[in-house]
Amino acid sequence: MTRTRWLLLSAVLLAAVLAIVLVTRGSDRPPSAAPLPLRAAGQVTLPGGNSRLDYASLDAERGLLFVAHLGASEVTEVDVRAHRVVRTIRDLAQVHGVLAVPALHRVFATATGANRMVALDEDTGAVLTQAATGEYPDGLAFDPRRGAVWTTNESGGSETVVDAASGAVRGTIPLGGEAGNVVYDPAGDRMLVAAQGTGDLAVIDPATFAVTRRLPLPGCDHDHGLALDTTSQLAFVACDGNATLLTVDLNTGQVTGTNPVGQDPDVLAYDPGAHRLYVAAESGTVTVLDLHGRALGVTGAGHLADGAHVVAVDPGSHHSFYPVPADTDGRPALLEEQPAP
Repeated sequence: MTRTRWLLLSAVLLAAVLAIVLVTRGSDRPPSAAPLPLRAAGQVTLPGGNSRLDYASLDAERGLLFVAHLGASEVTEVDVRAHRVVRTIRDLAQVHGVLAVPALHRVFATATGANRMVALDEDTGAVLTQAATGEYPDGLAFDPRRGAVWTTNESGGSETVVDAASGAVRGTIPLGGEAGNVVYDPAGDRMLVAAQGTGDLAVIDPATFAVTRRLPLPGCDHDHGLALDTTSQLAFVACDGNATLLTVDLNTGQVTGTNPVGQDPDVLAYDPGAHRLYVAAESGTVTVLDLHGRALGVTGAGHLADGAHVVAVDPGSHHSFYPVPADTDGRPALLEEQPAP
């Protein structure tokens, strides 16, 4: 084969590979022609350098937001009303998930680097208990009826259930493959897990730890992000492999809606009072969807900031918060947005 023919064949093969990637992974284009329906409401500079930030959890009553700074192995506590950093809780190895439980005055965090879940005192930041988890603990959910915290072990493909008061491990539930996020449904008294390895939504009885049902997710490549509208009994599932959001009717177990979102969607936050869902993506694109009846529609989308893959929402003020590794001045920051009029 001549050099010219070889170069031509290589170019054709490269173009084919790129086409496949674009089809399967989506594009960086916003999923809506409408602009992001948000405007800046404030900003807080964060400590810890420009490394990756991960989940955030808000104690809405006290206005305290807890941010997992994965790259710095620390949790940053921010008073979002006073717009200041309250404290930094260090030595939490590669902290991923974080969950504030105001009723217990505790914050739970997954120290992925140590495969442990750590309980923190919300008032002082002191470590109260630690529990061993499965491999790569990530997202968290709280079952208030049983006082239990559920930890998703992503690469371990399981859920570890921990007593919220004592830190004792109550059990482990295998899911048959990688696991995405977990939420508790108080109306149905059940846990829901985005089961990445099997491509479905696993329904688990929190009393017996039995997987009672698996809801198929057609059109979803790698389900990961998960949020819930308890009143409407709708689950929202983000598929990070094909930049898609599915709506699942929990009454019927059927997928009832499909919407495009930003590339590599990660964290979801639902504002029940506004009937509004926020989808933050690794690409930095944030998509805002509003619920009309039982159907979601994209209201607007746009690139908020590089690394804006995490969102938390205040159901009282309807403000949303996005920790990012660098703001326009190059500093790690918590961006606060409010709905545009």
